[in-house]
Amino acid sequence: MSKEFIDSFKEMTERVYVCAEDHGFWDEVDPAKGPDNTKIAEIALCHSELSEALEAIRASNPPDDRIPEFSGAEAELADCIIRIMDLSQAKGWDVGGAILAKHAFNLNRPYKHGKQF
Repeated sequence: MSKEFIDSFKEMTERVYVCAEDHGFWDEVDPAKGPDNTKIAEIALCHSELSEALEAIRASNPPDDRIPEFSGAEAELADCIIRIMDLSQAKGWDVGGAILAKHAFNLNRPYKHGKQF
């Protein structure tokens, strides 16, 4: 199961990256500004997608404007994951493998990870 997940995740990250690149999202990458410039911008965009998911929920989570078969929260969470996939492909990060490793780690953590919430 884990190899299939990693392979599928990697294939999808490649497709997401090509789509983003084809639509100009990597045109303005300026190597002179340093390698962290792109990471910072992409992480901020992930955060904005999560905020949009929160706003959809606060508005009773209506159908999304562009893909009405899904709620606004579903669409915005998908956008966040797509942005994560795009960044992971651009940087050569193995986020699929990290998901599996983190899940395996979480299986053995205490209830609520020892916190109240």
